[in-house]
Formats: sequence, structure tokens, C-alpha cells
Amino acid sequence: MKLAPLRRKDIARCVEIEKQLFAGDDPWSARAFHSELDAGGYYLGAYDDEDRLVGYAGLVSVGRPGDFESSVHTIGVDEAYQGQGVGTALLRALLAQADELNAPVFLEVRTDNDRAVGLYERHGFTRIGVRKRYYQPSGADAYTMKRPARTAQEVR
Repeated sequence: MKLAPLRRKDIARCVEIEKQLFAGDDPWSARAFHSELDAGGYYLGAYDDEDRLVGYAGLVSVGRPGDFESSVHTIGVDEAYQGQGVGTALLRALLAQADELNAPVFLEVRTDNDRAVGLYERHGFTRIGVRKRYYQPSGADAYTMKRPARTAQEVR
């Protein structure tokens, strides 16, 4: 598996994975992915040995030097590739990008997604709140999680 900038030609595959993972809610559309890329977010694809997209992730950072803040907008991994380290690799790459900015990182995750919550906690995130009925139309709740900014010395 290799990580590389998400290619626009892979957006249709992202939408397929979204529908697989988030069928009970509101999966992202091709338009949403295009909009995120157009806005300059940091989006990565995870590609298998045949160069097929098996996962994707996106981070958006706002602010100015010394005062950046980052937010994980999405991480998705094809169900056939889950449990193989793809999500971990994508998350670590996003966190490395945030660390370059010395930015804290925020995200939302379904409260019933134990695998994802565990992944985030293993990477320094803590729960800071609950957003009731965050996911629609299912009405599932989300934890808001935060990982503090890391200095260059902490990252090494």
C-alpha cells in the first residue's frame, strides 16, 4: 500500500466507499469531494499494489503561523481492507501534516464506532464533548475529540 495525494480521477471510487461505509447516514457526494479538494484541503489516497484506491483521508487547517488549528474531515477505508493498517497509516499522515503546523487536531466520530474511537485514542485524542444526533438521517451521536498540538521536539 502507498499513500499519495488524492487524485480527482479517484473521486468516484471515494463515493463508492462512502456508500459502503455510511449507507445509514449521508455519505459524501462527488461534489463534496471536489469541493474539499478545490478548497485546498490536505487529502490523501491509500492505493493497493494495482494502484486501486482502498482508502482516503482529509485534513483541513485554518489560521496563521503560530495559531493554526486542524480538523480531520474524513477517513474512509474499504471494508475489505479494514484491520490491515490502512486507516492507521492515513491518520498518521494527517497528524504529521498538522504537526508541521504545530496545530491541535479536532474530529467527530460516531459514538458507536469503537474501532475508530480506539484508533484515535491510541494516537493521543481525548473526548471533549458529544454532539447529539450529529449524523443524519440516522440520528447517531458523535464524540468530538481533540489531540493537542505537538511541537517539533515532541514529534521526534
